[in-house]
Amino acid sequence: MSYEFTLTALIPASPQDIYDAWLDSRGHSAMTGGKATQSRQAGDPVTAWDGYISGRNLELIPGRRIVQTWRTTQFTDAHADSVITVLLEPTAGGTRLTLVHNNVPDGQTSYEEAGWKTHYIEPMQKYFATAAKVAAVAARGAAAPVPKAAKKSPAKKAGARKKIAAKKIAKKSAKKSAAKKSAKKTSKKKPAKKNKARKAARKK
Repeated sequence: MSYEFTLTALIPASPQDIYDAWLDSRGHSAMTGGKATQSRQAGDPVTAWDGYISGRNLELIPGRRIVQTWRTTQFTDAHADSVITVLLEPTAGGTRLTLVHNNVPDGQTSYEEAGWKTHYIEPMQKYFATAAKVAAVAARGAAAPVPKAAKKSPAKKAGARKKIAAKKIAKKSAKKSAAKKSAKKTSKKKPAKKNKARKAARKK
């Protein structure tokens, strides 16, 4: 015996974004938290949740519908594959995701009671909400004008001018003192030359 159930949830993302993430190995792994191998080709094998789930793509309609066979490690050889149908409809705030899971082995009710909610719906809601926030912050940053250099206040400008004037005065003072020292050295040398000249005249 087997049974069927349906779940619905609001996901804060576009139908195409959810479709793309579901059928992408990295995207599926990121949005659920478990390693997955997925494909965009009908007939290709797929896995999810670190190999706990395995199946095959049956029907793929971009942005609208995903149909896959689905079996977990709890299935026995006597159990036929179950089938999931993921329907994506745009709605205010994102996408209404409708999941129909049929041919589920009788007695394996954990998928309906908690499995899909805990391991798919809630992680997907969190993943896409975070992605939307990151995109919004990036968009605001790209649109924000480049800040202009802050203008100096009149007091700061006056202070800067005083510093420049003080440096100029200091340079002039340094040059004057250097010139004075040079003049003194020159004046000391001249008498010595005169004395030498007088001595030479006397010898003659």
